Amino acid sequence: MRWALAKVAVAVTTMVALAFLVPLGLMVQETAHDRAFSSAERQAAELGPALAITTDHGALQRALASTKAGTAGLVAVHVPTAEGVFDTLGTARADAGQLAATAAGGRSATVPVPGGYALLQPVAVDNARIALVEVFVPEAALSAGVPTAWLVLSGVAAALVVISVLVADRLGTRIVGAARRLAAAARDLGAGNLQARAPDEDRDAPPELREAAAAFNAMAERVRQLLATEREMAADLSHRLRTPLTVLRLNTAALDDSETAEQTRQAVARLEHEVDHLIRAARGRGEDETVILGCDAADVVRDRTDFWSALAEDQGRRWRVDGTGRPALVPVSRADLAAALDAVLGNVFRHTDEGVSFGVEVRRTDYAVTVRVYDSGPGIADPEAALRRGEGAGGAGSTGLGLDIARRVAESTGGELTIGRTARGGADIRLRLRTAPAAVGVS
Repeated sequence: MRWALAKVAVAVTTMVALAFLVPLGLMVQETAHDRAFSSAERQAAELGPALAITTDHGALQRALASTKAGTAGLVAVHVPTAEGVFDTLGTARADAGQLAATAAGGRSATVPVPGGYALLQPVAVDNARIALVEVFVPEAALSAGVPTAWLVLSGVAAALVVISVLVADRLGTRIVGAARRLAAAARDLGAGNLQARAPDEDRDAPPELREAAAAFNAMAERVRQLLATEREMAADLSHRLRTPLTVLRLNTAALDDSETAEQTRQAVARLEHEVDHLIRAARGRGEDETVILGCDAADVVRDRTDFWSALAEDQGRRWRVDGTGRPALVPVSRADLAAALDAVLGNVFRHTDEGVSFGVEVRRTDYAVTVRVYDSGPGIADPEAALRRGEGAGGAGSTGLGLDIARRVAESTGGELTIGRTARGGADIRLRLRTAPAAVGVS
C-alpha cells in the first residue's frame, strides 16, 4: 500500500508540476526574447539623435565607438547617398534588399540574418532622406538565462515530487501499520487465539481502520462467547447421556456370561468412555488437546476389525484385513482414529445388506498412511453429497456425520478422505493420513 500511495503521489505531483512549470518555462523563454529585442531598440535609440543631427561619417564613427554595442560590432549605421544607395558604417549583416524595403516602409523591422536577427530602425535625415540604424541580435541573446531557468524549474519540480512522496509515505506508514496490526489480529484469531484483539484506539490509524478494528473486536468477542456457549451445551448434553448410560450399564450387568452379552458390555463401556472424553474436550480439558502423541494405525485397524468381526459373523459377512503386519505411525490420537474407523465401518453394516463382504487395508508411502475400507455393496451414489456434513451417504436414517468425522481426522493431518468405487461397484473409502510433507510433483 505504501508503494501504491507513493506512485499516486508521484503521478499527481508530476502532472501538477508540469501544468504550472511548463507554461512558466515558456514564459521565461518569451521574456528572454522580448528582453533581447528591447535592448536592441534602446541601442538603436541611442544613435538616433546623432544621426538626425549629422550624417558626417567621422561624427557617426565616434558615436558608434561611444556605445558598448558599437564597440562589440553589433551596431551599424546606413547613411543614404545622392545615388539612392547606402553608405554603411560599422559591421552590417542585412542585405541591400532588406535595407531598401525597410527604408521604403518607414517603420522599424526585424529581419533574419545569418547568426540571428537584425533590428532596422529608420531615422529621418536632411532632404527627407531615410537613414537606418542596424542592431544585430545574436541567437544566444534570445535564450540568455533560459537553460538556467529550466534547470531551476526542473529542480523545483523534482523537490515537489520528493516532498509529496515523503508525505505520502508518512501517511502510508500510518495506514499500513494499522492495517498490519488488524491483519495480525485476524491471523491470531484464525489460528485459534480467541483472545486476539486489534487496537481500536490507535490514534495513528485513519478513522475507517479504527472502525474496522472495533468491528473486528466485537466479532471476535461474539465468536468467543458462541464457542463458550457451544462447549457448555456440548458438555451439558454429554452429561445428560450419563443417566441412560448408567441404566444400560446396570442392565448389561444383569446379562448372562455369553459372548454377545460380553460384547454388549464392552460397547456400553466404550460408549461411556467416549462420552467422558467428549465432556472433557468440550470444556477444554481433554488430554488429546494439549499434545498429540500419535498412534499405530495398523494396531488400531486390527483392534477395530476384531471388534466388528463378531457382528460380521452374526450377519454372515466375509471380511479381510491387509497391511497390518508392520507398524504404521500416524500423527493422530488413537481415540480419534478409532472413532473414524468405527464411523466408516459402521456405515458398511448400516447401509449394506447382510452377507455383503468388506475389507480393510493399510497402505504406506514415504509421506502418508492410507487406510482403505471397501465393500461389495451397491456403493455410494453421490460421493460429493456424502462428504457434505448433514446430508448423509445412505439415504433415510443417515445423519451424514460418520464420514464427516473421518474426513476431519484425515484433514487434521493435512490429508484427505476420498470416496470411490471398487472394480465390482462397491464403496471404496480411503482415509489418507499425511505423515510428512508431500514430495514435489507427488499428489
